[in-house]
Amino acid sequence: MSRLAMLGGEPAVPAGTPAPEWPVVTEAEHAAVAEVLRSGRFTCVAAGEQEIPALEREWAGRVGTAHCLAVANGTVALSLALCAAGVAAGDEVIVPALSFVGSALAVAHLGAVPVFADIDPVTFNLAPDALAAARSARTAAVLPVHLHGLPAEMDEICAFAGRHGLAVVEDAAQSHGVAYRGRVTGSIGDLGAFSLNASKNLPTCGEGGLVTTDDDRLAAQVGRMRQFGEDIPARGERPYLSRSIGWNAKLGVIQAAFTRRQLTRFDEVSGARDRAVRPFLDRVGALPGFSVPVCPEDREHGWHILRFRVCAEAFGLPREYAPALRAAVTRVLRGEGVPASRYQSVPLSEQPVFRDGGVAYRAMDVDVCRAVVDDSFVIQRAQLNPGTGALLRRFADAFEKLWANRDVLVAMARSSRTDTPVPSPAHTDPLAHTDRLGC
Repeated sequence: MSRLAMLGGEPAVPAGTPAPEWPVVTEAEHAAVAEVLRSGRFTCVAAGEQEIPALEREWAGRVGTAHCLAVANGTVALSLALCAAGVAAGDEVIVPALSFVGSALAVAHLGAVPVFADIDPVTFNLAPDALAAARSARTAAVLPVHLHGLPAEMDEICAFAGRHGLAVVEDAAQSHGVAYRGRVTGSIGDLGAFSLNASKNLPTCGEGGLVTTDDDRLAAQVGRMRQFGEDIPARGERPYLSRSIGWNAKLGVIQAAFTRRQLTRFDEVSGARDRAVRPFLDRVGALPGFSVPVCPEDREHGWHILRFRVCAEAFGLPREYAPALRAAVTRVLRGEGVPASRYQSVPLSEQPVFRDGGVAYRAMDVDVCRAVVDDSFVIQRAQLNPGTGALLRRFADAFEKLWANRDVLVAMARSSRTDTPVPSPAHTDPLAHTDRLGC
């Protein structure tokens, strides 16, 4: 097993090993969907429909909020939450520079301006010390993202927002049911927004979203805006009167029924995932060439995505070789059967939609974010299934084999990087912050 698969050795994960199933679909989901089909109640306005309101009650209870509103997807959940919080065209919203592009597009959909602030190099979340420079007279809200399932520094963020009269809308698309200092993400800011995409920790059979809040007024606004600006009575005929601007952003009944059955196993699955992931990270973290995802003692981690950074200096390379080394590591791991890939290859401010697309934005100094996207790679989905402990042990075998053959990785990185390092226009050393990781 010491010889790399790309050099003729046996892969750490045997060829033909099936990818772990996610979401895990049981007879409970099949039966729930079949019951919706038999009932003929497919939308939230169908007489007698109970799946959607039941999901809303159950998720509000799990999160610990007074209200939950089911919507069509996670991006529209963010837009509706921001709009309800008072964000309007021309306002600015502070967004971390590292996130899925939907976090920023939700702001742009309202005609507001995302302001991209730098991240912490260890947690990958919005850095509280970046907020002051990002705020302007036009700032209306902060949008912390609980990236990869790890809660952001909500106490510091909320304190800053409170001092300056800003709304806080949590992007909790990747952090379902995760606790931060005794509270669950989605219950800490003014509003929380979740995705139910089939890839998420709490999935549906397609797309869906949830908005949570303790504020009665904000909940009423979200409920109105998801349904053409109408107030839908609990009983009686629908009046078809739009009282404000609104979207058609309702969740389907089949999607709600599917997610409710997933929710019955949610805590059991989350616990099993945690027990499988932590030993894997312990083994990889013992290798000097890699930094692994962390989980501070004051919070939980949903392990939705696992991001690893390569430490070029531990491989005996200068820091500027980190992007080439990361590319080599990813290639070799995939040869070993580990589904390593990139997730967010540029800071949000460098996405073409903003850089070249004419969509208004404002970018701060995002040196740390740029360093992270240059030297990191991820594992997605493979760890979500609760029965992946044996597979993750093989993944750890692959990392250890790679480290034992690090001379091959060094040669690959050197041969693929023949250019002269060019300093980033914003700073002199694009990886200057990696020393804060001990690399």
